[in-house]
Amino acid sequence: MNPMEKTGWTPLPHSDEDLQRARSVPDTPQTRSQTYRLAWDDEEFLTQRELRAVRLQLELLKPEMILAERGVRSTVVLFGGARIPEPGGQAWAAKNETQKKNLEANSRYYEEARKFARLCSEHSAKSYYREYVVVTGGGPGVMEAGNRGAADCGAPSIGLNIVLPHEQAPNLYVTPELCFNFHYFAVRKMHFIMRAKAVAVFPGGYGTMDEFFETLTLIQTGRMQRVPVILFGKEFWSRAIDLDFLAEQGTISPGDQDLIDAVDTADEAWEILAKFYDIA
Repeated sequence: MNPMEKTGWTPLPHSDEDLQRARSVPDTPQTRSQTYRLAWDDEEFLTQRELRAVRLQLELLKPEMILAERGVRSTVVLFGGARIPEPGGQAWAAKNETQKKNLEANSRYYEEARKFARLCSEHSAKSYYREYVVVTGGGPGVMEAGNRGAADCGAPSIGLNIVLPHEQAPNLYVTPELCFNFHYFAVRKMHFIMRAKAVAVFPGGYGTMDEFFETLTLIQTGRMQRVPVILFGKEFWSRAIDLDFLAEQGTISPGDQDLIDAVDTADEAWEILAKFYDIA
């Protein structure tokens, strides 16, 4: 006899069972009332300002639990502009002829991002896609290129999308079961960095700059381990930022510039990563 039967004890219902029971009650004015809904099944309740702390926790927990279930232990992060087209593609974000010309010229980084993601994914296969899994912001441009490079060799890849007024739709190369969506930038950035073994930064705008400098700050302050931080596009970044100037001004320490490496090609980037981790 089951000991539980002997004592007369019966297991408590799971929350999903109670949810079904709550939804299957007779339709009455009382059961239609918002107050009758289970709290965690009430979207209007969960989206109130006072529930922000709960939503932050949920956004942290959901991807963490799913990635742990998939066995993903480490990632290679690709940051970069959503507006950069693939070679021969349309510079849809251009506002004038100068921008069109430059975006089309920068389309070469789409191909480099795609190749770098493929190189990482081919190595990831050796760990059954538990290590060095490609992760991007899940959108167009460089992000699409990263997920596409993984798909080129049949590898899974992660997309951390975020709800925005535009550019928010996931690209079609993200592994559907690893395609997440966020409301909070802060939690999304945590998921980018928590498992990162390398961070590759391609030409981009404010969002890319934000992600790049936050990564540097975390490394500089010892809040995350030192990992390769690789800038793609020596000419682009030499004009976009001047870390030597910051060191001269004393606003960063001498040597802080050495937290990054600048490259132009995927092969150069993979060589840096392989050397850092002694990958044969």
